[in-house]
This record gives sequence, C-alpha cells and structure tokens, in this order.
Amino acid sequence: MYSLNQYAGTGVGIPGWILFAMPFFLLIMLWSMFWKGLALWHAGRRGQPGWFMVLLVFNTIGILEIIYLFLVVRLKFSELFSKK
Repeated sequence: MYSLNQYAGTGVGIPGWILFAMPFFLLIMLWSMFWKGLALWHAGRRGQPGWFMVLLVFNTIGILEIIYLFLVVRLKFSELFSKK
C-alpha cells in the first residue's frame, strides 16, 4: 500500500521539511501571482510594453511589481483596482 509520503512507488520518503514548507510556498506563490497580475494589468492599460515584458519575465516574488505600482506609476492603494 502506498502512502502520500512516498515518491511514485519508489519507496523513497519525502523529507519532512518539504511537507512542512508546502503551505509557505503556496502562500508565496499566491502573493506573487496577485501582484504580478495587478502590475501586468496596469502596464497593459497604460500602454507600457517595456514594463509589461519586464514584469512578465522576471519573478521577484512581487517586489518588482510593488515597486512598479507604487514608485513608478505612483498609484495610491485605493487606485489599485480602479479602471481608469
């Protein structure tokens, strides 16, 4: 019988730290996807293809996206979801 703690039938167990870290990786992934989507949307609507490509290619866990939105575009938090 196979358990969730084994690789596809090889009998090699998954290290405990991986199972412990999975929720953190999921939270980081969701955080990054949220900011990337928001920044790409604003760059596309503003007609900034250079920023769009940089934001699309580089994965910085949301750091570059937050810098773009708040320091380059100078949006206020209340303007993040406006359709202007």
